[in-house]
Amino acid sequence: MKRFLLTIIAGCLLSGSLFSAETDSLDSGHRSRMHYRGFIGGMMLHTGYVCGKSLTVTSLSGQQFSVKPEGAPFGIGGAIRFMFGKHLRVGAEGYVSTLKYGEHGSLVKTGWGGVLADCAWTLGKCRLFVGGTVGGGSQTGTIILSPVSDDYVAEETVSYRKYGFAALAPFAGIEYAVTKKVNLVAKIDYLVNLSNPQDDFTTGPRLYIGFMFGHMN
Repeated sequence: MKRFLLTIIAGCLLSGSLFSAETDSLDSGHRSRMHYRGFIGGMMLHTGYVCGKSLTVTSLSGQQFSVKPEGAPFGIGGAIRFMFGKHLRVGAEGYVSTLKYGEHGSLVKTGWGGVLADCAWTLGKCRLFVGGTVGGGSQTGTIILSPVSDDYVAEETVSYRKYGFAALAPFAGIEYAVTKKVNLVAKIDYLVNLSNPQDDFTTGPRLYIGFMFGHMN
């Protein structure tokens, strides 16, 4: 999933470079109010706080355990935006987020991506933006209820689940121009499972920090 998302982002960056080169050759007098103004893209790390609902998990022996996936996730991803007119930006983004919780190292891994659109307003060296992403993703959950030995013996107290979902992620953030082509970015979002609600689906506010590189006309 991570390799797939990074490949998409790299392809978008290359496309943006080619598109930018072609657009620079156009006469500015023939451009409309929504003309293409350049692109910006890069990578971000994230953390935050996410949680799911309390779960009751039954082992093969019939013993029941109560668990709740919650805590600070850590992950990485990236985004590419193409700028049109004064405020509009459209593009794509994708992320992988991992949450470890519980005394025995239970794990939740969430990957998602999609098409984004936002509006940006420039204030000096800062650029404020608000928007959202629509797409899809998947979540893998491994619940470990007892210590796991480092061997090749199957464990009876491990639960594994994986499912896909349609995703919506509203976001807001700020970009600071370090140079003409380099921006420091911070944003916050909230991932929503639109199509396949599950009790173990973990969501909550995530904070992203990273750098964006690009070209503006």
